[in-house]
Amino acid sequence: MSEMEIMVNGEPRRLPAPATVSDLLQHLGLDPRGVVVELNRKIIRRPQLGETVLSDGDAVELVHFVGGG
Repeated sequence: MSEMEIMVNGEPRRLPAPATVSDLLQHLGLDPRGVVVELNRKIIRRPQLGETVLSDGDAVELVHFVGGG
């Protein structure tokens, strides 16, 4: 199995390739309903998370929603 290196919120991360954005969220233990994903400066809508394939060198920014009141 090969690996790729991507940047997640400015930090280098290695993960098995091939991988989708959905795979990345699962690898990080994040619920896709509580995260906005930006891939190479483009927002990825939730329905596309499972079909958007990551490539070596991609830059991913994850923004978490925090509930409270």
